[in-house]
Formats: sequence, structure tokens, C-alpha cells
Amino acid sequence: MAEAQQSRMQEAIDSMVQGLERENIRKMQGNMFRCSADCCENNTASMQQVHHCIERCHAPLAQAQAVVTKELERFQDRLARCTMHCNDKARDSLDSGSKEQQVKQQLESCVTKCVDDHVHLIPSMTKKMKETLAAIAQ
Repeated sequence: MAEAQQSRMQEAIDSMVQGLERENIRKMQGNMFRCSADCCENNTASMQQVHHCIERCHAPLAQAQAVVTKELERFQDRLARCTMHCNDKARDSLDSGSKEQQVKQQLESCVTKCVDDHVHLIPSMTKKMKETLAAIAQ
């Protein structure tokens, strides 16, 4: 992927992840730590009971992190498929005798369209993840 396009995509993803962390994950982390501290305050519980209590406290955060990771992987796979399609089209054009400069421009244009299309998917992906994270936090 062209450097400028890669940078633009990375900035969009970083912004989304920072927003999710600030608005959703951070609150879940706080809840997990407070819950875990409460588990440790129970002087009548056995070591195993405290351990299970802490695991239960950690479960929602682990589930939330798994959701975000899975969505980002799916997004990355879709973007990779799009750019691979561009590479295939460029290779086919070269094989059919098109001039290298023309193929480079075609490739750049195709990759830019991939990035544009995928950047436009980020708001709906973010909304979906926020809804899922809110449901987990309940």
C-alpha cells in the first residue's frame, strides 16, 4: 500500500481504537480492578474462591478485548483482500502489455479507492463495537 494511504489508514484506526479505549475499555478496566479488590477484601473466602472471583471480574474485559481484536482482524483482512485485488489487476495489465507508468497510476488509484472505501466503514464498525462493548459491560 502506498505510504500516504497506509499512514491515513493507520491514523483512522488509531483514532478509533483510542476512542474505544477512552470511552469503553477504560471504564471496564476500572470496574475489573474494583471488583478484584473487593474479592481480595473477603477474609472468609478460600484462596481458590478469591481466584475464581477475580477471574469472574476479569471476564467482561477479556471478552471486550477479544471483540475489538476480532473486528480489527476482520477489517484488516478485508483491506488486504482489496489491495491484493489491486495488485492482481496491475499484474494483469503489465502482462497484457500496458506501460509501467500507466499501471503504477492504476495501482495507486485502486489502492486509494480501497483505503477510501475502508475508511468510510470505520464509523459503522465503531458503532457496532461500542454497542457490543456496552452490552458486555452490563
